[in-house]
Amino acid sequence: MNESATSLVLPASACRLLSHDLPRAARPEAALVILEAVRQQMLGDGLLTINIDATPDDTEPGVIELERMWSSQPGQYPVGGRKRKMLTPWTRQLFERAEVFVGEGDEALAVVFDDASLIRSMGLHAVVNVPMVECGGRCFATLNVLGGNDAWTAQERLLIELLAALALPVVSRFAGRLRLTPTMPSLV
Repeated sequence: MNESATSLVLPASACRLLSHDLPRAARPEAALVILEAVRQQMLGDGLLTINIDATPDDTEPGVIELERMWSSQPGQYPVGGRKRKMLTPWTRQLFERAEVFVGEGDEALAVVFDDASLIRSMGLHAVVNVPMVECGGRCFATLNVLGGNDAWTAQERLLIELLAALALPVVSRFAGRLRLTPTMPSLV
């Protein structure tokens, strides 16, 4: 993707949701509903989930346990659902290197997801998984968007990455991962 030549234009209604309503959301769940509304407005039907790395400290090396902390379609993908993943090129890309994963087409999804048949049955054919990274560079969660097209445009990928960036403080708080200690600046 040639990012220098790619523009992203958001409608005023999406900008208002992101700049006015999102920071005023009363609960993390309400903030995620706002992000889903923007995703749906901009990308149409699809699925937005957020998974956290719930791997216990005593888990054997090479295993990642994921827990779904939010879903736009809880009937098919319920909150609290868990997956145990072995290290694969996909998990290494997301969790070790903290790089965005783009999967386009049913074959690409089948390589990565055990539930590819459910994904296909929902009319979804492409995914963008965005690592959510805490201070120090560790991926503690992923924001996952699936859509009905076979491929993503550069603008759609940028929008998904923007939504992930805006979700980061909410997901950090929701997951109990981010602990900030206020400090006073030195006035020397």
